[in-house]
Amino acid sequence: MKKFLEEFKAFALKGNVMDLAIGVIIGGAFGNIVTAFTEDFINPLINGLGGAEVGGRIKIYGGQYINYGDFITAVINFIIMALCIFLMMKAVNKLMSIGKKKEEVAPPAIKTCPFCKTDINIEATRCPNCTSQLD
Repeated sequence: MKKFLEEFKAFALKGNVMDLAIGVIIGGAFGNIVTAFTEDFINPLINGLGGAEVGGRIKIYGGQYINYGDFITAVINFIIMALCIFLMMKAVNKLMSIGKKKEEVAPPAIKTCPFCKTDINIEATRCPNCTSQLD
């Protein structure tokens, strides 16, 4: 049991798990901000344009309603959140690449003998396997 608890502690305190937990908490809070922004700013703007009603619903049989306004609001929330996450990740990737050098591709260290098809040193003038003269 002690070993199990030690393994669980090592897993729970790994950087990836803690980063994920923080991301979920911040994502939930950010979702509330986006929902409030959509409901308090975007929906009134849409309602003001041509009398469109985002908070609408359609009555169907038996006193049941289809709340299409809630669906439209959820779609708008998703689009805004996806755009914000895209822009944040783009900014983070840009910041991460500022200090990095571009990796230089090393020239090949080997070549293939055209006669026996074995790999040999790039500087070799004669194949060590078939003793053919190389260019």
